[in-house]
Amino acid sequence: MNNFPIEILDTTLRDGEQMSGVAYTASEKLHIARLLLEEVKVDRIEVASARVSAGELEATKRIIEWADNNGKSEQVEVLAFIDGTQSFDWIRQTGARVINLLSKGSLKHLTGQLRKTPEVHVADIGKVLEMIAQSDMKANIYLEDWSNGMRHSKDYVFFLADRLKDMPVQRIMLPDTLGILSPRETYCFCSEMRHRYPDVRFDFHAHNDYDLAVANTLAAVEAGMNGVHATVNGLGERAGNAPLASVIAVLKDHTQGALRVHEEKLTPVSKMVETFSGIRTPANKPIVGENVFTQASGIHADGDNKDKLYYNDLLPERFGRVRKYALGKTSGKSNIGKNLEELGIQLDPEAMQRVTNRIVELSDRKENVTVEDLPYIISDVLRSESTRQRIHVRNYSLNVAEGLKSVATLSLDMAGQCYEETAAGDGQYDAFMNALRKIYAPLNRVLPKLTDYVVTIPPGGRTDALVETVITWQLGDREFKTRGLDSDQTVSAIQATVKMLNII
Repeated sequence: MNNFPIEILDTTLRDGEQMSGVAYTASEKLHIARLLLEEVKVDRIEVASARVSAGELEATKRIIEWADNNGKSEQVEVLAFIDGTQSFDWIRQTGARVINLLSKGSLKHLTGQLRKTPEVHVADIGKVLEMIAQSDMKANIYLEDWSNGMRHSKDYVFFLADRLKDMPVQRIMLPDTLGILSPRETYCFCSEMRHRYPDVRFDFHAHNDYDLAVANTLAAVEAGMNGVHATVNGLGERAGNAPLASVIAVLKDHTQGALRVHEEKLTPVSKMVETFSGIRTPANKPIVGENVFTQASGIHADGDNKDKLYYNDLLPERFGRVRKYALGKTSGKSNIGKNLEELGIQLDPEAMQRVTNRIVELSDRKENVTVEDLPYIISDVLRSESTRQRIHVRNYSLNVAEGLKSVATLSLDMAGQCYEETAAGDGQYDAFMNALRKIYAPLNRVLPKLTDYVVTIPPGGRTDALVETVITWQLGDREFKTRGLDSDQTVSAIQATVKMLNII
């Protein structure tokens, strides 16, 4: 097993952007690059493919300029093709110092796509590498489709690597381009490369077609690979690449290799990439998914209460998160008790049982129950005056017209006193929120920041279907969600907002 530092190359901005529907602006690319190198502290990033577009050229220039000014020039890499001087000239315009050259790692790819002999391919590679070296730049080289090469044309792979090891190449990078390998094959093939070329620095690049990218990455490191590639949230072509957060957690906990990354920064970069890419992260995605540190079963909460019986090494605090206990039909009193603790509410055993029964009933009807819903449930079940709504909307008017800003007039009752304001906005809900801010500003009350807004409409295409709006709010260090349900999307958002007002 490795006991040396394992290099992490993040290729979210190159390979990850090859996912269908994903395209970043130059500004977004720079933000992601800075977060990966400055906050997460991955060792290297691959940010572009040569000759893609004018926008890609501009984005790469901005990243390289920032890297030059911050001493990170050699941590930023750009993919090039064996195309004479075309890729080289494009990359030289960006100011990049490190080129990742794409060669053919299987005989099938070489003869089927390039229609060249191995000898001619090696000669072409040598010319590009010499050009790079003469320009005082550095080169790594991909053996594209290497996994198939090891399966079906191993002699060709060794022919290529025998010559590359004596060329001006920093690293030979071994991709499982089509995601075909098993962990056993990965270990065997990587071990062969390591034993045959003990002085070469190797990277392994996994794809996730069989959902084995993380397992294969672990096997590659166990076989002696010096570095591995990953993308934030596993973005990438087809089924994607090895997810960065999972790779880091697995390597940290299951190998002896040292990692330089900062785990607590993985969640922020995951959320940023989710926002910029428009690709939602599944709630159950390891490490960064919304629900992965949430216990749903009452017996688990009971075990945690008694001796942390359902904890493992993946403590949420490692990743800047906290453990939560879901409310639903499997919750039980222990889950509910932990959530009431967070709210500072105590119930006697009889009241606790009645609240538990109501939560189970709501869950059976497929209604989502959150900790923020608990005061409303308690009020409903126990008819408690202490938890009744202190703020409610008396009335509101929303106006929209073609070519004009939307306008909202809001009448709000707070503890028996009526407040009214009118405001314009970009859309009806924005106008509503602007009117609300005008009411709150003179009262010196702080409204939380809206950080996420999710609208869910049941399938079927009915125009009168109920709309669920779930809004995520940030108030200081606290993050919470509120939900509204109505046939009108704006009304459901307003319902969720009024719940927020009562919670704060």
